[in-house]
Formats: sequence, C-alpha cells, structure tokens
Amino acid sequence: MPRMKKTTTMPLRSLLYILVGVLAAACIPQTPIPIYVTPTPQALTTETITPIPTVGGLAPSETPAEAAASDTPAEALPTDDTPRPAATFPGAIVGPDYTPPPTYTPAPTSTRQRPTREPTEEEPEETPTRTPSPGPSPTPLPGLDPSQMGVQVHSLLDQDDWDEVLRLTDQLELGWAKVQIDWDLLQPNPGEVSTDFRRQELYIESLKQRGMKVLVSVAKAPSWSRSNQAESGPPDDPQALVDFLNLMMQEFGNAIDAIEIWNEPNLLREWQGRPMSGGEYMRYFTPAYQAINAYSDSMRGHPTEPRTTPIIVVTAGLAPTTNTDSSVDDRTYLRQMYNAGLGQFRDNVAVGAHPFPWGNPPHARCCDAVDGQGWDDAPQFFFIQTLEDYRNIMVNNGHSDVQIWATEFGWATWDEFPGDAPEPWMTYTDKWQQGTYTLDAFQIGQDTDYIGTMILWNMNFAWVPGLVENRDERSAYSLLTPLRPQQERPLYWMLYDAVRPDEQLDRYDAG
Repeated sequence: MPRMKKTTTMPLRSLLYILVGVLAAACIPQTPIPIYVTPTPQALTTETITPIPTVGGLAPSETPAEAAASDTPAEALPTDDTPRPAATFPGAIVGPDYTPPPTYTPAPTSTRQRPTREPTEEEPEETPTRTPSPGPSPTPLPGLDPSQMGVQVHSLLDQDDWDEVLRLTDQLELGWAKVQIDWDLLQPNPGEVSTDFRRQELYIESLKQRGMKVLVSVAKAPSWSRSNQAESGPPDDPQALVDFLNLMMQEFGNAIDAIEIWNEPNLLREWQGRPMSGGEYMRYFTPAYQAINAYSDSMRGHPTEPRTTPIIVVTAGLAPTTNTDSSVDDRTYLRQMYNAGLGQFRDNVAVGAHPFPWGNPPHARCCDAVDGQGWDDAPQFFFIQTLEDYRNIMVNNGHSDVQIWATEFGWATWDEFPGDAPEPWMTYTDKWQQGTYTLDAFQIGQDTDYIGTMILWNMNFAWVPGLVENRDERSAYSLLTPLRPQQERPLYWMLYDAVRPDEQLDRYDAG
C-alpha cells in the first residue's frame, strides 16, 4: 500500500491560521439539455429561476442582435458560531417542466457526520488516512501531469469543514483549485465588504499556502449595482465590475493565479438586465482584462510582494445549449465574442469552456444516438465535440495561439445515493465509469496542445446540507460524499493514483 502524507493538524498550524486572521482583519443544463449553472452561493431569494429549454425538437429562435459595443475599515472575521449572511443554492435547471428543490439555508456549523478516526501524531510520516480500494481490478492508471489539473471547491464553510476540505484537496496534489466568488455576497453594499469577503480571502490564501494555484470565477453583481433585480446579472456599468476586481486584487491578488470573468452569460438567469449576446459580454470582459493586466504589471515591480507571473484572464465558461428565449447557443455566442474583438487579446488570456458530457464517454462525438437513450443526439451533449467546435471557431478567428481552459467539466452519477436519480442520464454512469471517464478526459486534454488547465467539477458539494436529500444534481458530481464508511468516491483515489506514476493503489473504494 503506498504511503500518503501525514495529515495530522498541528497546534502550530492552528496558531498560524489565527495569526493570518489577525493580519487579514487589519487589511482591507428528444430530452432536456441540462445546464449546470456554476453554484455561486447567492443571497436568499424566492424568485423563480428561468427554465432552460430542450435542444432536440426545438426550432431555434432568432439569435439576439449584437449589442452596440458600446479605504474602508476591515471587519473582524466571524467565529464559527457567529451568524453569517444566509445563502441558498438553486438546483440546476433541466427543462421548462423542472421544479427546483426547496431552498435551504446552510447552518453556520455543519451537521455532517465527521470521520470517526482522526490521525495522531504517533502515526509514521506519510501514513494514509484511510485504505482506498477499487471495484473492478484496476489497470495501471495514466501518469497525468497534475500541474494542469484542478478541482472546484465549495468554500462557504465553517472553519472546521474548510480545514477538512483543505486537507483532502491538498492530499490529491493537483496543481489548481477553483473558487467561485459571489460578488453579491461579498460586497452587499457599495464601499464595504462582508465578513464572508474576509473568510474567502483567508480560505483562498490557505489554498495558495498549500502550493496550489488558484482560479477564481467572479459573477452575480450585487443589487445596488443593477437596475434589474431579477435573478442574477451583470452591473449596469462595467466600471462597477472593474472596481470590485481592483478591490479583490488589492486585498488578496497575490494569492490568485487566474480570474474567470463571469459564469455562463449565455443564460438569461445569469445575465438578466442586459442584452444577452457575446458582443454585450465583451463590453464587460474588455475593461476587466485591462484592469487585471494593469494589476499584474504593477505587482511585477512591487518592492515587497513582486509577482513573477501575470494573472491569466479567462473568458466566461459558456453553458452548452441552443438558441431560445432564455439562452443563446454557446457556439453562436463565442462567434459573437470574436465579432466584438476577442481575437485582439493574446497575452495572459484563455478561452473558458464548460464541456459537460452528460452520460457520454469522453471520446464520443455527435451523433451516434442509441435507441432508448437520450442526451446523445446534439453536439452540446459531448465533451470532445464542444472543445473541438470551440477550437475551430478560435482558429477561424485567428486565435490559434490561445488555449481553451475547461473551467468546469465532469461526469455525474447517482450511484449509491438514496432515492431515484434526478435525471435519467445520471443512471448511465456508475461510480467506476465516473472515474475512468474523468481520467480519460484529463488525458485527452494533456495530449492536446490547445487545451490548457482543466478544472474538475466538483470536490465537495455533496457536503452542503440538503443537496443529496433534495436530489440536487450538483451533489452527483462531488468527489466527497456524506456516505460511510468512506467519504471519498473512487474517483478521488484514482486521481490520487494517476498523478503518482511510481505508485499504484490496490483498491479505490471501501473494502
């Protein structure tokens, strides 16, 4: 059995967290096509979320016309028992007949059962924290390069849960972690930041301290910056976004390696209040890109905290969907972005993608439909098809020297979860296929020069109270689950194994 890093939490580390907190306080989704809206936590709301229509059988609507291109005191970090701003997580929208699960408010302290075994200081160095095990007899896994691999973590957690997520994320030894930044939650009023801003600051810095690069995705403008209060959307004035980016970078910019500008803006529910087109999106991306590059330049010569590498600016990952009243085909939207000037940006830039594959294997292409099986008759249902289509658009627009970053991707399975799967396609993949498909996808990316960093969706959303019970699809992607005796899915240990070419685990699940 290979040996892992010792994971005992030392008192000195606790002291360091306290010191970091003190210092920070002194600073200022035939069948519906599911659209997976990035789970950026947002303020509690009872608004009805715009449904996303199906792909098959719909007459495409007319493409939307291109829009005319037209120092505060720091708050103390709350303790674990301090009440925090309420947050809720709307379920993914899978069609016009879909009913979101009931909303819920995560408690400040988690009620999730904690592991019954804690490592002790007497354990020898590099002792594994549990014995992983594989269903079918494993074959040697690919030797993947972890430096271009990452996972998205849910970070609106109390300190104890965050420490456990941090430990398990660090143990994988992937090169990247992604965190969603809910602007609305972090800056509820102009000119001030919330306690969650400080909490996110410390958590992001702790990822950086563990040696991971950090990608943050910024979305959901606060209500004070928007005249349209429906659902989520950008601010009326792009300058407000620039101002928030500057504030964020001022406070913890040196812990950030890449910034994704918005999330799935080709969905109405994410882009309320502004024309829904790639041209309008570029009105926001352009000044954001300029501001981020200006920050990188200024920090290059900083006397005490110089940057050796610039922040990479990533275009918003688009939802794979078609043209309807509430969405724009992602291929069309990307072309609109190029028509509005995306091709001029060549330095420190990447094109974001959300190539969700539903139940289709990573090498499959559209459209060898299987009788009796849905979600396989449109190009939006295929991992590699989305990446190839995006690449063709980029090349046709003279952008062949820029990489695609898969800022969200993954295979969902309801395997071993209670009740029926939220959608039939989740029964197409079991927990073992989830693992092998994911590793194959990472291998495709690393064998393809135009694919850069790939962020797996997701690490720990099944830990959020209510997601599994409410049959929320996001929990079906989670590497960590509430299940016992082992909280890690096989994919977790397969990733652990795949980035260690000199090791091979005997099992990947609980035996």
